[in-house]
Amino acid sequence: MEISQRIKEYRLEKRYTQKELADLLNVKSSTVSGWELGRNTPSIEMIKKLADIFNVPFDDMAGVTDSSRNSNDELTRNQKLVAYSIDPDISDEERNDIIEMVKIAMKNRRRV
Repeated sequence: MEISQRIKEYRLEKRYTQKELADLLNVKSSTVSGWELGRNTPSIEMIKKLADIFNVPFDDMAGVTDSSRNSNDELTRNQKLVAYSIDPDISDEERNDIIEMVKIAMKNRRRV
């Protein structure tokens, strides 16, 4: 399931209008509409806020645990360099989170 679908699904479960959700996030309702229509994707910070508002794990909101995602997608050399060069002192768990975010970005880029 795409993040656009998850945002709409969770919003409807909480019985929020797009405007109400936008107010909670301090964004315009057109921004929420754009996310739900798949015209654009929320930032990582917004995904964190959405996960908090909807009371779901970040991984679920971001689609990291999406069963339709192919976990065998290999990163390119440049994508690995980005993931590993952000901060050489981060833990392996943090580095894996960054790699998963890069995979999500790859998946969204293919959609366009």
